[in-house]
Order: sequence, then C-alpha cells, then structure tokens
Amino acid sequence: MTHPPRLATYFHVHLVSDSTGETLNAMARAVCARFNNVLPIEHIYALVRSPRQLERALSEIADAPGLVMHTIVDETLRAALENGCQVLGMACFGALDPLVSALSWYLGAPLSTRVGAQYALDSDYFNRMDALSYALGHDDGQGGQDLKTADVVLVGVSRTSKTPTCIYLAHRGVRAANVALVPTSGVPANLLDLKRIPIVGLTVSPDRLIEIRRTRLRSINEGRESSYVDIEAVRAEVVAARRLFERQGWPVIDVSRRSVEETAAAVINIISGGHGHVELLG
Repeated sequence: MTHPPRLATYFHVHLVSDSTGETLNAMARAVCARFNNVLPIEHIYALVRSPRQLERALSEIADAPGLVMHTIVDETLRAALENGCQVLGMACFGALDPLVSALSWYLGAPLSTRVGAQYALDSDYFNRMDALSYALGHDDGQGGQDLKTADVVLVGVSRTSKTPTCIYLAHRGVRAANVALVPTSGVPANLLDLKRIPIVGLTVSPDRLIEIRRTRLRSINEGRESSYVDIEAVRAEVVAARRLFERQGWPVIDVSRRSVEETAAAVINIISGGHGHVELLG
C-alpha cells in the first residue's frame, strides 16, 4: 500500500530590515532549505528606519500571522518591533544576534549602531566603480585618446587574459585599459605616444595560447582552423609582440602559468615599484 506524498507546509515569514534586506533574505532561505516540504511565503520590508515605516510593517504582519525575523540595528525600533510582535502573539527573532554577540564577546569590542554598515558607500567604493567603468570602456583599445587617464595599460596578443586582468584590477581600484596587438594591424599610435602611463606587456607560450584559443573557438561553435590557431602563425605573433615589448622597454609578464589574480598582483607590483624593464616569468 502506497501512501500519498506529504503535503508541503506553507507558512508566512516576515523579514524586516533597516537596509536592503538581502542578508536577511539569504539567511531565511538558507535556514528554510534545511527542512523538507517546507515552503515559506516571504514578506520583505526593506529600509525600515522610522516609526511610521515600522507601524506600516506591523500592520501588514498582523494580516498574515507567522514568524518575524529582523536585522534592525536601532534600539528604539527593535524594541517597538519586538513589543508589537509580542502583542500580536508572534515569534520575533534578531537574525544576526547570536553571531554578533559571540563575535563581540570574542573581540571584546562594542557593537556598531551604523545602519547598513556592510554597504558603506565610501570613497574606495566609488573609486572601484569608476575603475570598473573605465576598464569596460577601454577594452581592446576602445576609448581612444582617453588612455592618458589610465593607471596602467596592458598590451598583448589576443587571449592573453588582458580583459579579466583589467576587471580584477578595477576591483582593486586600478584604472586599467588594454590594447590588443593584431597581426594585420600596426601598433596603435596613441599607445606609443603615452609617456607617463605605465604599459605592461602580457605574453604567453605559443602552445598554451593555441590551447586557449581553440577552447574559445569551441565555445562559440567555430570549428574552422585558421591562422588564429596555426602554430607557425601563432609563434610569429608571439615573437613580434615580445620584440615590441623589448624595443619599448615595457615590463613583461608571462601569463602561461599564472592565474588572473597572480597576473594582477604582478601588475600592481610593477606600477607601484617603478617602470623600468622587468620580466616576470610564469
């Protein structure tokens, strides 16, 4: 005899936050996922920072009895929420309270009462966003003469991790542009005209470069062979790039066996330690 499948248990969960509510929502979902056949009906109240906003939230909570979780920092609002839930006969929990209390005890440090502290929009944040916008707008030589506003310019043949390295550098607040060296085109004049901007050459072994390029072609369902993956053509391309780097005296990083993070760290070391000829092997 087979038994009918157990019906799911639905319940209301009210998430009250004085910030975006993302942390609270993620925590609630993670906890509910630990139970089988439990489906929460989420009600999210974000940016609750005044008594009037809290009253509105409590009014909606009263219409759908369930569990209340919050990350309210302000002591007055916390007390009002907890008292309101007590009157309604609903359980109310500070989601971060156990972890915050434990960490405070361990560090011997007082708690911060700053709302949305994890999302502070300080100067570093805006610098990173500006650097990211710059990197996206100056990918593969875009942006023209604006290369003069870069903190560093990465140069290399196609598929030498220029773009991901620039994006990673942007997250460190570095305005990085990149210029691709194309066999059928000359070296961009605006690149050679740069005098005070650090330029770093990225190189890679021909065998590794062919492997990366073939992977790229497969990802776009391109099966035709061409000079893009021809061993002799690729070797000539890499050699020409290396000769350019040597003529210009640009520092060189071999990315053959480096992760993007390692390449970015090497770039930061170069631009913070001078612009003389440096070669970092993989």
